[in-house]
Amino acid sequence: MDDLYIYVGVIGNIISVLMFLSPVKTFWRIVNKGSTEEFECLPYICTLLNSSLWTYYGITRPDSYLVATINGFGILVEIVYISLFLIYAPPRTKAKTAIVAGVVDVGLFAGAVLVTQLWLDGDMRIDVIGFMGATLNIVMYASPLSAMVSSFSTSHPYNSF
Repeated sequence: MDDLYIYVGVIGNIISVLMFLSPVKTFWRIVNKGSTEEFECLPYICTLLNSSLWTYYGITRPDSYLVATINGFGILVEIVYISLFLIYAPPRTKAKTAIVAGVVDVGLFAGAVLVTQLWLDGDMRIDVIGFMGATLNIVMYASPLSAMVSSFSTSHPYNSF
């Protein structure tokens, strides 16, 4: 059973690497054009928080090194994306992005670590960290889906009644 756990974990990590690297074409375009154009940085800021929470979870939970390592990789990739965004964004967007990144990726993450370290221990700490990561996953991946479904339902010809 341990072998299956490792094989599935490695496959999951390979898929996660591909997901983390999927925006490379977007950032290559930003660098080549020297502009962030109309791109938004919020998805990368949220992904950095998500990777940070899951890395913290992987470090806190025994034998979860696969979770910690892949999300540690995600942290590095997202920092590169956000840095490139900050380099090529117009001044107002740059300031807004830096503030949001500071609040979300430093403030919220530091708050999560402090709360779980100071007031929780053992399995409760691990469960709460996992719950925070899972909740953020749902919000991150459900938001675009709900926007797509909402757009479809209002534009569908059968919904004109």
